[in-house]
Amino acid sequence: MISTTAHRTSTSTPTSRSITSRSSTSRSSTSRSSTSRSEAPGRSPRLRRRIQRQGDLLGISGLGVVVAVVALWVHNGGVASLAGTGGIAIGIGRLTGLVASAMLLIQVILMARIPWVERVWGQDRLARRHRWVGFSSFTLMLAHIALIAIGYAQVAHANVLGETWNLVINYPGMLIATAGTLALVMVAGTSLRAARRRLRYESWHLLHLYAYLGVGLALPHQLWTGAEFTASPLTTIFWWGLWAASAGAIIVFRITFPLYRTLRHRLVVEAVIPEGPGVFSVIMAGHHLDRLELKAGQFCQWRFLGGAGATRAHPFSISAPPTQHRIRITAKALGEGSARLACLRPGTRVAFEGPYGAMTAEVRRRRDALMICAGIGITPMRALAEHITAERPSADVDCVRAPAVTILHRVRSPQDLTFNAEFRKLAKTRNITVIPLVGRRGPENSIFPGPEPHDAARALRELVPDVQNREIYLCGPKDFMAQSRSLLASAGVDPLFVHAEEFSW
Repeated sequence: MISTTAHRTSTSTPTSRSITSRSSTSRSSTSRSSTSRSEAPGRSPRLRRRIQRQGDLLGISGLGVVVAVVALWVHNGGVASLAGTGGIAIGIGRLTGLVASAMLLIQVILMARIPWVERVWGQDRLARRHRWVGFSSFTLMLAHIALIAIGYAQVAHANVLGETWNLVINYPGMLIATAGTLALVMVAGTSLRAARRRLRYESWHLLHLYAYLGVGLALPHQLWTGAEFTASPLTTIFWWGLWAASAGAIIVFRITFPLYRTLRHRLVVEAVIPEGPGVFSVIMAGHHLDRLELKAGQFCQWRFLGGAGATRAHPFSISAPPTQHRIRITAKALGEGSARLACLRPGTRVAFEGPYGAMTAEVRRRRDALMICAGIGITPMRALAEHITAERPSADVDCVRAPAVTILHRVRSPQDLTFNAEFRKLAKTRNITVIPLVGRRGPENSIFPGPEPHDAARALRELVPDVQNREIYLCGPKDFMAQSRSLLASAGVDPLFVHAEEFSW
Protein backbone atom coordinates (compact mmCIF):
# COMPACT_ATOMS: atom_id res chain seq x y z
CA MET A 1 0.00 0.00 0.00
CA ILE A 2 1.05 3.62 -0.51
CA SER A 3 1.33 5.73 2.60
CA THR A 4 0.55 9.43 2.21
CA THR A 5 1.51 12.05 4.71
CA ALA A 6 1.08 15.81 4.81
CA HIS A 7 4.39 17.69 4.65
CA ARG A 8 4.54 21.34 5.71
CA THR A 9 7.42 23.64 6.37
CA SER A 10 7.91 25.35 9.69
CA THR A 11 6.24 28.44 8.24
CA SER A 12 3.12 26.53 7.19
CA THR A 13 3.99 26.53 3.52
CA PRO A 14 0.87 25.30 1.72
CA THR A 15 1.52 21.95 0.10
CA SER A 16 -0.51 19.07 -1.18
CA ARG A 17 -0.21 15.58 0.18
CA SER A 18 3.03 13.92 -0.78
CA ILE A 19 3.33 10.60 -2.55
CA THR A 20 5.92 8.34 -0.95
CA SER A 21 7.04 4.77 -1.09
CA ARG A 22 6.78 2.44 1.89
CA SER A 23 10.56 2.22 2.29
CA SER A 24 11.04 5.97 2.24
CA THR A 25 8.45 6.63 4.95
CA SER A 26 9.81 3.93 7.24
CA ARG A 27 13.26 5.49 7.42
CA SER A 28 13.98 7.85 10.25
CA SER A 29 15.41 11.33 9.75
CA THR A 30 18.68 10.09 11.15
CA SER A 31 18.89 7.35 8.56
CA ARG A 32 17.99 9.79 5.79
CA SER A 33 20.63 12.29 6.78
CA SER A 34 23.36 9.68 6.92
CA THR A 35 23.07 8.67 3.28
CA SER A 36 26.33 7.44 1.87
CA ARG A 37 28.37 9.75 -0.34
CA SER A 38 29.71 6.81 -2.29
CA GLU A 39 29.58 6.65 -6.06
CA ALA A 40 26.15 6.05 -7.56
CA PRO A 41 25.67 2.60 -9.11
CA GLY A 42 27.14 2.33 -12.56
CA ARG A 43 28.69 5.80 -12.53
CA SER A 44 32.23 5.77 -13.92
CA PRO A 45 34.68 8.39 -12.60
CA ARG A 46 36.74 7.66 -15.71
CA LEU A 47 33.77 8.60 -17.91
CA ARG A 48 33.25 11.88 -16.07
CA ARG A 49 36.96 12.71 -16.32
CA ARG A 50 36.89 11.98 -20.05
CA ILE A 51 33.90 14.26 -20.54
CA GLN A 52 35.66 16.97 -18.52
CA ARG A 53 38.77 16.62 -20.69
CA GLN A 54 36.63 16.82 -23.82
CA GLY A 55 35.08 20.05 -22.55
CA ASP A 56 38.51 21.51 -21.85
CA LEU A 57 39.69 20.42 -25.31
CA LEU A 58 36.71 22.12 -26.95
CA GLY A 59 37.41 25.38 -25.17
CA ILE A 60 41.13 25.23 -25.98
CA SER A 61 40.37 24.43 -29.64
CA GLY A 62 38.13 27.47 -30.00
CA LEU A 63 40.72 29.71 -28.38
CA GLY A 64 43.41 28.10 -30.52
CA VAL A 65 41.56 29.04 -33.72
CA VAL A 66 41.51 32.71 -32.68
CA VAL A 67 45.20 32.61 -31.67
CA ALA A 68 46.06 30.99 -35.03
CA VAL A 69 44.23 33.78 -36.90
CA VAL A 70 46.24 36.45 -35.07
CA ALA A 71 49.50 34.50 -35.54
CA LEU A 72 48.90 34.13 -39.30
CA TRP A 73 48.10 37.84 -39.58
CA VAL A 74 51.38 38.69 -37.87
CA HIS A 75 53.30 36.12 -39.95
CA ASN A 76 51.90 37.55 -43.19
CA GLY A 77 53.07 41.10 -42.45
CA GLY A 78 50.15 42.41 -40.45
CA VAL A 79 52.30 44.43 -38.06
CA ALA A 80 54.33 45.96 -40.90
CA SER A 81 51.10 47.04 -42.64
CA LEU A 82 50.31 49.39 -39.76
CA ALA A 83 52.84 51.94 -41.03
CA GLY A 84 51.86 54.74 -43.38
CA THR A 85 48.70 56.74 -44.00
CA GLY A 86 45.62 54.85 -42.87
CA GLY A 87 47.77 51.84 -42.01
CA ILE A 88 46.64 51.49 -38.41
CA ALA A 89 42.93 51.63 -39.24
CA ILE A 90 43.25 49.30 -42.23
CA GLY A 91 45.57 46.84 -40.45
CA ILE A 92 43.48 46.60 -37.29
CA GLY A 93 40.34 46.55 -39.44
CA ARG A 94 41.61 43.53 -41.34
CA LEU A 95 42.57 41.77 -38.12
CA THR A 96 39.15 42.37 -36.55
CA GLY A 97 37.56 41.12 -39.77
CA LEU A 98 39.64 37.94 -39.72
CA VAL A 99 38.87 37.24 -36.06
CA ALA A 100 35.18 38.01 -36.66
CA SER A 101 35.18 35.56 -39.60
CA ALA A 102 36.76 32.82 -37.50
CA MET A 103 34.29 33.41 -34.66
CA LEU A 104 31.36 33.36 -37.07
CA LEU A 105 32.50 29.95 -38.31
CA ILE A 106 32.98 28.74 -34.73
CA GLN A 107 29.43 29.92 -34.05
CA VAL A 108 28.19 27.89 -37.02
CA ILE A 109 29.90 24.81 -35.57
CA LEU A 110 28.27 25.47 -32.18
CA MET A 111 24.89 25.67 -33.96
CA ALA A 112 25.49 22.36 -35.71
CA ARG A 113 24.20 20.29 -32.75
CA ILE A 114 27.16 17.92 -32.75
CA PRO A 115 26.09 15.12 -30.35
CA TRP A 116 29.30 14.78 -28.35
CA VAL A 117 29.55 18.57 -27.96
CA GLU A 118 25.99 18.59 -26.62
CA ARG A 119 26.87 15.74 -24.27
CA VAL A 120 29.89 17.58 -22.89
CA TRP A 121 28.39 21.03 -22.35
CA GLY A 122 24.63 20.51 -22.32
CA GLN A 123 22.09 22.65 -24.13
CA ASP A 124 22.12 25.64 -21.77
CA ARG A 125 25.90 26.09 -21.54
CA LEU A 126 26.22 25.49 -25.27
CA ALA A 127 23.57 28.16 -25.92
CA ARG A 128 25.41 30.63 -23.67
CA ARG A 129 28.68 30.01 -25.49
CA HIS A 130 26.93 30.31 -28.84
CA ARG A 131 25.37 33.63 -27.79
CA TRP A 132 28.66 35.00 -26.44
CA VAL A 133 30.62 34.00 -29.55
CA GLY A 134 27.84 35.40 -31.75
CA PHE A 135 27.72 38.83 -30.16
CA SER A 136 31.52 39.00 -29.97
CA SER A 137 31.88 38.20 -33.68
CA PHE A 138 29.13 40.68 -34.53
CA THR A 139 30.85 43.46 -32.57
CA LEU A 140 34.18 42.71 -34.26
CA MET A 141 32.47 42.68 -37.65
CA LEU A 142 31.07 46.18 -37.05
CA ALA A 143 34.53 47.33 -35.92
CA HIS A 144 36.00 45.81 -39.10
CA ILE A 145 33.57 47.72 -41.32
CA ALA A 146 34.15 51.04 -39.53
CA LEU A 147 37.95 50.74 -39.41
CA ILE A 148 38.30 49.70 -43.06
CA ALA A 149 36.11 52.61 -44.18
CA ILE A 150 38.12 55.06 -42.06
CA GLY A 151 41.46 53.70 -43.25
CA TYR A 152 40.56 53.76 -46.96
CA ALA A 153 39.14 57.26 -46.56
CA GLN A 154 42.43 58.39 -45.02
CA VAL A 155 44.39 56.89 -47.93
CA ALA A 156 42.12 58.53 -50.53
CA HIS A 157 41.75 61.76 -48.53
CA ALA A 158 38.01 61.31 -48.94
CA ASN A 159 34.86 61.50 -46.85
CA VAL A 160 34.25 58.34 -44.80
CA LEU A 161 30.66 57.93 -45.99
CA GLY A 162 31.67 58.49 -49.58
CA GLU A 163 34.48 55.97 -49.33
CA THR A 164 32.12 53.46 -47.71
CA TRP A 165 29.79 53.82 -50.71
CA ASN A 166 32.74 53.36 -53.06
CA LEU A 167 33.81 50.18 -51.27
CA VAL A 168 30.31 48.69 -51.42
CA ILE A 169 29.69 49.52 -55.08
CA ASN A 170 33.09 49.02 -56.70
CA TYR A 171 34.93 46.30 -54.76
CA PRO A 172 34.34 42.62 -55.67
CA GLY A 173 31.85 40.81 -53.48
CA MET A 174 31.03 43.83 -51.32
CA LEU A 175 27.37 44.08 -52.35
CA ILE A 176 26.88 40.45 -51.35
CA ALA A 177 28.80 41.06 -48.12
CA THR A 178 26.55 44.04 -47.35
CA ALA A 179 23.46 41.87 -47.77
CA GLY A 180 24.98 39.27 -45.47
CA THR A 181 25.84 41.93 -42.91
CA LEU A 182 22.24 43.18 -42.90
CA ALA A 183 21.03 39.61 -42.33
CA LEU A 184 23.41 39.25 -39.38
CA VAL A 185 22.27 42.61 -37.98
CA MET A 186 18.69 41.33 -38.05
CA VAL A 187 19.67 38.08 -36.33
CA ALA A 188 21.67 39.90 -33.67
CA GLY A 189 18.85 42.37 -33.04
CA THR A 190 16.23 39.67 -32.61
CA SER A 191 18.58 37.72 -30.31
CA LEU A 192 18.56 40.46 -27.71
CA ARG A 193 16.59 39.44 -24.64
CA ALA A 194 14.13 42.33 -24.94
CA ALA A 195 13.40 41.39 -28.57
CA ARG A 196 13.02 37.68 -27.79
CA ARG A 197 10.35 38.47 -25.21
CA ARG A 198 8.27 40.17 -27.90
CA LEU A 199 8.61 37.40 -30.47
CA ARG A 200 6.89 34.07 -30.75
CA TYR A 201 9.29 31.14 -30.68
CA GLU A 202 8.26 30.23 -34.23
CA SER A 203 9.06 33.73 -35.53
CA TRP A 204 12.35 33.91 -33.66
CA HIS A 205 13.41 30.49 -34.93
CA LEU A 206 12.64 31.40 -38.54
CA LEU A 207 14.55 34.69 -38.28
CA HIS A 208 17.46 32.96 -36.58
CA LEU A 209 17.95 30.70 -39.60
CA TYR A 210 19.01 33.81 -41.53
CA ALA A 211 22.30 33.55 -39.62
CA TYR A 212 23.34 30.86 -42.08
CA LEU A 213 22.49 33.16 -44.99
CA GLY A 214 24.36 36.02 -43.34
CA VAL A 215 27.50 33.94 -42.84
CA GLY A 216 27.28 32.56 -46.37
CA LEU A 217 27.04 36.06 -47.88
CA ALA A 218 29.29 38.05 -45.54
CA LEU A 219 32.45 35.93 -45.67
CA PRO A 220 33.11 35.10 -49.37
CA HIS A 221 34.20 38.69 -50.19
CA GLN A 222 37.38 37.91 -48.29
CA LEU A 223 38.26 35.31 -50.92
CA TRP A 224 38.10 38.01 -53.61
CA THR A 225 39.52 41.04 -51.81
CA GLY A 226 41.47 39.63 -48.85
CA ALA A 227 45.10 38.82 -49.54
CA GLU A 228 45.24 37.26 -46.07
CA PHE A 229 43.50 34.16 -47.46
CA THR A 230 46.18 33.53 -50.09
CA ALA A 231 49.26 35.02 -48.43
CA SER A 232 50.78 31.58 -47.87
CA PRO A 233 49.88 27.92 -48.40
CA LEU A 234 49.46 27.49 -44.64
CA THR A 235 47.00 30.38 -44.51
CA THR A 236 45.00 28.99 -47.42
CA ILE A 237 44.84 25.52 -45.87
CA PHE A 238 43.79 26.98 -42.51
CA TRP A 239 40.90 29.06 -43.83
CA TRP A 240 39.59 26.50 -46.30
CA GLY A 241 39.85 23.86 -43.58
CA LEU A 242 37.81 26.01 -41.18
CA TRP A 243 35.23 26.64 -43.88
CA ALA A 244 35.05 22.92 -44.71
CA ALA A 245 34.68 21.97 -41.03
CA SER A 246 31.81 24.44 -40.58
CA ALA A 247 29.96 23.37 -43.72
CA GLY A 248 30.59 19.70 -43.00
CA ALA A 249 29.22 19.98 -39.45
CA ILE A 250 25.98 21.50 -40.75
CA ILE A 251 25.58 18.95 -43.55
CA VAL A 252 26.32 15.95 -41.33
CA PHE A 253 24.66 16.86 -38.02
CA ARG A 254 21.81 19.15 -39.08
CA ILE A 255 20.78 17.33 -42.26
CA THR A 256 22.26 13.84 -42.74
CA PHE A 257 21.97 12.44 -39.18
CA PRO A 258 18.37 13.65 -38.57
CA LEU A 259 17.26 12.36 -41.98
CA TYR A 260 18.93 8.98 -41.41
CA ARG A 261 17.45 8.54 -37.93
CA THR A 262 14.00 9.65 -39.03
CA LEU A 263 13.97 7.12 -41.87
CA ARG A 264 15.49 4.38 -39.74
CA HIS A 265 13.19 4.61 -36.73
CA ARG A 266 9.98 5.55 -38.62
CA LEU A 267 8.20 7.29 -35.77
CA VAL A 268 4.46 7.91 -35.96
CA VAL A 269 2.00 9.34 -33.47
CA GLU A 270 0.19 6.51 -31.72
CA ALA A 271 -1.95 8.45 -29.22
CA VAL A 272 -2.45 11.89 -27.65
CA ILE A 273 -3.43 11.77 -23.97
CA PRO A 274 -4.63 14.75 -21.85
CA GLU A 275 -2.65 14.95 -18.60
CA GLY A 276 -4.19 18.09 -17.09
CA PRO A 277 -5.34 21.60 -18.01
CA GLY A 278 -3.55 22.36 -21.27
CA VAL A 279 -1.07 19.50 -20.77
CA PHE A 280 -0.83 16.65 -23.28
CA SER A 281 1.31 13.56 -23.72
CA VAL A 282 2.15 12.29 -27.18
CA ILE A 283 3.00 8.61 -27.47
CA MET A 284 5.02 7.75 -30.58
CA ALA A 285 5.65 4.28 -31.95
CA GLY A 286 8.69 3.33 -33.99
CA HIS A 287 11.33 0.73 -34.76
CA HIS A 288 14.52 -0.13 -32.85
CA LEU A 289 14.16 2.84 -30.52
CA ASP A 290 16.49 1.16 -28.02
CA ARG A 291 19.31 1.84 -30.50
CA LEU A 292 18.58 5.57 -30.52
CA GLU A 293 20.48 6.02 -27.22
CA LEU A 294 17.80 8.43 -25.99
CA LYS A 295 18.08 8.69 -22.19
CA ALA A 296 15.79 9.89 -19.44
CA GLY A 297 16.31 13.64 -18.95
CA GLN A 298 17.09 14.30 -22.61
CA PHE A 299 15.03 15.90 -25.36
CA CYS A 300 14.77 15.98 -29.13
CA GLN A 301 13.75 18.56 -31.70
CA TRP A 302 10.43 17.24 -33.03
CA ARG A 303 8.62 17.92 -36.30
CA PHE A 304 5.12 16.51 -36.71
CA LEU A 305 4.65 16.16 -40.46
CA GLY A 306 1.10 17.21 -41.14
CA GLY A 307 -0.70 20.54 -41.20
CA ALA A 308 0.58 24.01 -40.41
CA GLY A 309 3.93 24.29 -38.67
CA ALA A 310 5.20 20.92 -39.87
CA THR A 311 8.50 22.41 -41.01
CA ARG A 312 9.36 23.95 -37.61
CA ALA A 313 11.10 21.89 -34.95
CA HIS A 314 10.23 22.23 -31.26
CA PRO A 315 12.23 20.89 -28.28
CA PHE A 316 10.26 18.58 -25.99
CA SER A 317 11.71 16.33 -23.27
CA ILE A 318 10.73 12.71 -22.97
CA SER A 319 8.49 12.11 -19.95
CA ALA A 320 9.14 8.38 -19.51
CA PRO A 321 12.13 6.13 -20.18
CA PRO A 322 11.91 5.03 -23.82
CA THR A 323 11.24 1.42 -24.72
CA GLN A 324 12.16 -0.55 -27.80
CA HIS A 325 9.03 0.55 -29.66
CA ARG A 326 7.66 3.67 -27.91
CA ILE A 327 8.65 7.18 -26.85
CA ARG A 328 6.51 9.60 -24.86
CA ILE A 329 6.80 13.37 -24.64
CA THR A 330 4.66 15.71 -22.54
CA ALA A 331 4.18 19.45 -22.94
CA LYS A 332 1.94 22.30 -21.86
CA ALA A 333 0.21 24.49 -24.43
CA LEU A 334 2.32 27.63 -23.95
CA GLY A 335 2.86 28.48 -27.63
CA GLU A 336 1.78 27.46 -31.11
CA GLY A 337 4.10 24.46 -31.27
CA SER A 338 3.10 22.98 -27.93
CA ALA A 339 -0.60 23.83 -28.41
CA ARG A 340 -0.53 21.93 -31.70
CA LEU A 341 0.19 18.67 -29.88
CA ALA A 342 -3.45 18.41 -28.78
CA CYS A 343 -4.57 18.33 -32.42
CA LEU A 344 -2.22 15.60 -33.61
CA ARG A 345 -3.87 12.57 -35.15
CA PRO A 346 -2.71 8.97 -34.79
CA GLY A 347 -0.60 7.98 -37.74
CA THR A 348 1.05 11.39 -38.14
CA ARG A 349 4.66 10.88 -39.18
CA VAL A 350 7.38 12.36 -37.00
CA ALA A 351 10.80 13.71 -37.96
CA PHE A 352 13.29 14.49 -35.23
CA GLU A 353 16.78 15.65 -34.36
CA GLY A 354 18.64 14.38 -31.33
CA PRO A 355 18.87 13.16 -28.69
CA TYR A 356 20.26 16.21 -26.91
CA GLY A 357 20.89 17.23 -23.31
CA ALA A 358 23.34 16.39 -20.55
CA MET A 359 20.94 16.29 -17.57
CA THR A 360 20.91 12.50 -17.31
CA ALA A 361 21.49 9.93 -14.60
CA GLU A 362 25.08 9.56 -15.83
CA VAL A 363 26.15 12.86 -14.26
CA ARG A 364 25.47 11.58 -10.75
CA ARG A 365 28.22 11.03 -8.22
CA ARG A 366 25.78 10.12 -5.45
CA ARG A 367 23.17 7.42 -5.25
CA ASP A 368 20.14 9.43 -4.09
CA ALA A 369 18.69 12.42 -5.92
CA LEU A 370 16.59 15.48 -5.17
CA MET A 371 14.64 17.01 -8.05
CA ILE A 372 13.25 20.54 -7.81
CA CYS A 373 10.95 21.62 -10.62
CA ALA A 374 8.22 24.10 -11.45
CA GLY A 375 5.09 23.45 -13.49
CA ILE A 376 5.70 21.46 -16.64
CA GLY A 377 9.36 21.16 -15.59
CA ILE A 378 8.19 17.91 -14.00
CA THR A 379 8.42 16.28 -17.46
CA PRO A 380 12.13 15.30 -17.56
CA MET A 381 12.02 14.64 -13.78
CA ARG A 382 9.30 12.04 -14.27
CA ALA A 383 11.53 10.07 -16.66
CA LEU A 384 14.66 10.56 -14.57
CA ALA A 385 12.97 9.45 -11.35
CA GLU A 386 11.80 6.20 -12.90
CA HIS A 387 15.19 5.53 -14.47
CA ILE A 388 17.25 6.26 -11.35
CA THR A 389 15.05 4.27 -8.96
CA ALA A 390 15.26 1.26 -11.29
CA GLU A 391 19.02 0.98 -10.74
CA ARG A 392 20.42 -1.90 -8.77
CA PRO A 393 20.68 -1.61 -4.95
CA SER A 394 23.93 -0.39 -3.44
CA ALA A 395 25.40 -0.26 0.05
CA ASP A 396 24.35 2.50 2.43
CA VAL A 397 25.65 3.22 5.93
CA ASP A 398 23.20 0.77 7.47
CA CYS A 399 21.53 -1.06 4.57
CA VAL A 400 21.63 -2.09 0.96
CA ARG A 401 18.88 -0.48 -1.09
CA ALA A 402 18.03 1.03 -4.45
CA PRO A 403 18.46 4.77 -5.05
CA ALA A 404 15.90 7.14 -3.51
CA VAL A 405 14.43 10.14 -5.33
CA THR A 406 12.58 13.06 -3.76
CA ILE A 407 10.76 15.53 -6.01
CA LEU A 408 9.71 19.03 -4.94
CA HIS A 409 7.10 20.09 -7.49
CA ARG A 410 6.20 23.79 -7.45
CA VAL A 411 2.73 24.54 -8.91
CA ARG A 412 0.09 27.24 -8.58
CA SER A 413 -2.89 24.94 -7.97
CA PRO A 414 -3.56 21.24 -7.37
CA GLN A 415 -4.94 21.01 -10.92
CA ASP A 416 -1.46 21.79 -12.24
CA LEU A 417 0.05 18.67 -10.68
CA THR A 418 1.00 16.24 -13.45
CA PHE A 419 1.63 12.48 -13.34
CA ASN A 420 0.09 12.05 -9.86
CA ALA A 421 -1.42 8.68 -10.72
CA GLU A 422 1.82 7.49 -12.31
CA PHE A 423 3.88 8.53 -9.31
CA ARG A 424 1.47 6.70 -6.99
CA LYS A 425 1.85 3.55 -9.07
CA LEU A 426 5.64 3.86 -9.16
CA ALA A 427 5.78 4.49 -5.41
CA LYS A 428 4.38 1.00 -4.76
CA THR A 429 7.66 -0.54 -5.90
CA ARG A 430 10.14 2.35 -6.10
CA ASN A 431 11.80 4.61 -3.53
CA ILE A 432 10.10 7.82 -4.75
CA THR A 433 8.77 10.74 -2.70
CA VAL A 434 6.83 13.55 -4.37
CA ILE A 435 6.22 16.70 -2.32
CA PRO A 436 3.98 19.23 -4.09
CA LEU A 437 4.46 22.89 -3.18
CA VAL A 438 1.12 24.41 -4.08
CA GLY A 439 0.26 28.10 -4.14
CA ARG A 440 0.97 31.37 -5.90
CA ARG A 441 4.50 32.63 -6.21
CA GLY A 442 5.61 34.94 -3.41
CA PRO A 443 7.29 38.34 -3.83
CA GLU A 444 10.75 36.79 -3.34
CA ASN A 445 10.14 34.38 -6.25
CA SER A 446 11.01 31.52 -3.92
CA ILE A 447 10.51 27.86 -4.66
CA PHE A 448 8.08 28.00 -1.73
CA PRO A 449 4.59 29.35 -2.39
CA GLY A 450 3.51 32.52 -0.65
CA PRO A 451 5.94 34.56 1.46
CA GLU A 452 9.51 33.31 1.74
CA PRO A 453 10.00 31.31 4.97
CA HIS A 454 12.03 33.17 7.57
CA ASP A 455 14.69 30.46 7.27
CA ALA A 456 14.22 28.96 3.81
CA ALA A 457 17.29 26.73 4.11
CA ARG A 458 15.93 25.24 7.32
CA ALA A 459 12.54 24.71 5.66
CA LEU A 460 14.26 22.85 2.83
CA ARG A 461 16.23 20.67 5.25
CA GLU A 462 13.00 19.79 7.08
CA LEU A 463 11.47 18.61 3.82
CA VAL A 464 14.65 16.80 2.70
CA PRO A 465 16.88 16.15 5.75
CA ASP A 466 19.71 14.62 3.69
CA VAL A 467 19.73 17.34 1.01
CA GLN A 468 23.50 17.85 1.40
CA ASN A 469 24.13 14.22 0.48
CA ARG A 470 22.00 14.08 -2.66
CA GLU A 471 22.55 14.82 -6.33
CA ILE A 472 20.30 17.73 -7.32
CA TYR A 473 18.39 18.23 -10.59
CA LEU A 474 16.59 21.49 -11.43
CA CYS A 475 14.06 22.26 -14.16
CA GLY A 476 11.87 25.32 -14.55
CA PRO A 477 11.95 28.99 -15.52
CA LYS A 478 15.29 30.76 -15.34
CA ASP A 479 14.42 32.86 -12.28
CA PHE A 480 13.05 29.79 -10.49
CA MET A 481 16.28 27.86 -11.04
CA ALA A 482 18.38 30.84 -9.96
CA GLN A 483 16.38 31.02 -6.72
CA SER A 484 16.73 27.26 -6.28
CA ARG A 485 20.51 27.44 -6.66
CA SER A 486 20.67 30.23 -4.09
CA LEU A 487 18.52 28.26 -1.66
CA LEU A 488 20.59 25.10 -2.10
CA ALA A 489 23.81 27.04 -1.50
CA SER A 490 22.39 28.48 1.73
CA ALA A 491 21.45 24.92 2.76
CA GLY A 492 25.08 23.85 2.37
CA VAL A 493 24.80 22.00 -0.95
CA ASP A 494 27.98 21.89 -3.01
CA PRO A 495 27.22 23.45 -6.47
CA LEU A 496 29.23 20.61 -8.03
CA PHE A 497 26.27 18.32 -7.36
CA VAL A 498 23.60 20.61 -8.85
CA HIS A 499 22.55 20.00 -12.46
CA ALA A 500 20.19 22.00 -14.64
CA GLU A 501 19.49 22.82 -18.24
CA GLU A 502 17.58 25.90 -19.37
CA PHE A 503 15.21 25.38 -22.27
CA SER A 504 14.54 29.08 -22.85
CA TRP A 505 15.27 30.49 -26.29
